Amino acid sequence: MRMKTLLSTAVFAFALSAGVASAQDYPSKPLNYIIPFNAGGESDVAARFQQPYLEEAAGQNVVIQYISGAGGAQAWSQLNGMEADGYTMMGSNLPHIILQPMAQDVGYKTEDITNVYFFQYTPDALLVPADSDFKTLEDFVNYAKENPGAATVAGSATNSANHVAATKLNELAGIQTTYIPFSGTSPSMTALLGGQVQGAFSYSTAALNQGDQVRVLAVAAEERLPALPDTPTFKELGYDMVGGAYRGVAVPSGTPEDIRTKLSDLLGEVNANPEFKKKMEDAGFVVISVPYSEVPAFMEERKAQYDSVAKIMGIETSSN
Repeated sequence: MRMKTLLSTAVFAFALSAGVASAQDYPSKPLNYIIPFNAGGESDVAARFQQPYLEEAAGQNVVIQYISGAGGAQAWSQLNGMEADGYTMMGSNLPHIILQPMAQDVGYKTEDITNVYFFQYTPDALLVPADSDFKTLEDFVNYAKENPGAATVAGSATNSANHVAATKLNELAGIQTTYIPFSGTSPSMTALLGGQVQGAFSYSTAALNQGDQVRVLAVAAEERLPALPDTPTFKELGYDMVGGAYRGVAVPSGTPEDIRTKLSDLLGEVNANPEFKKKMEDAGFVVISVPYSEVPAFMEERKAQYDSVAKIMGIETSSN
């Protein structure tokens, strides 16, 4: 019996020391970075910007993979069934992971997603064709006030950041526009340029991609973007709108706490790199740094904001 006890103790001590060593050595093999959307979107572009800097910080290769479908829900519903050793990480998006479970059963709940870091957001932007009669945001708002429901606004999907922005502007400006969801940024831009809608809520990145084909009436950022210095913010025009699609990194829920913190630290190192930050800003992204320790408060703040808008959108907030 004594021999068995000693053996069990030794095995436990070895396992414990192996676990500590593993945590100390992390990362010691390539990281798998799963994007829950198709290649080519804002999430993929941001991850591609991160990739070389994360490889340098981690001293390991970073392999980017894709699991697309259901606006990201296809991937997020699978996350907690994946290996929880710190070598599997997945892109995480707001408001998606908050609004999707509110609206319907998507195979996961918001609290199922273990976010370890939020590193950027793409500000919402209100775009019109370059030849539009709307020269300013005031022109657009005045038209919408005089013609309730007549102003059509395209956006990427229902219950998305674009949908939230359109709903928020309606509320703040006291107007009624008609939001028309499309399957993504590209088709919504096609609708805008083809004259199917009068405006579009999209992202600052899309505004830059369209160049002189569009006029950007305002962006939902705290300050004017370096990439769009002549475009006013909603705030400076009197509308308290700051937001867009926030992006971060999540891991399977079984991932050890110390590994979560170490991965957060690595991502923070990437965000602190001036070269990385400039590339992001030049592309229209806004770099933010929300480490693992601050994620709970950040999520609570975002959830409170989305709850108020969700009620206006007709989403039952108690379901999440």
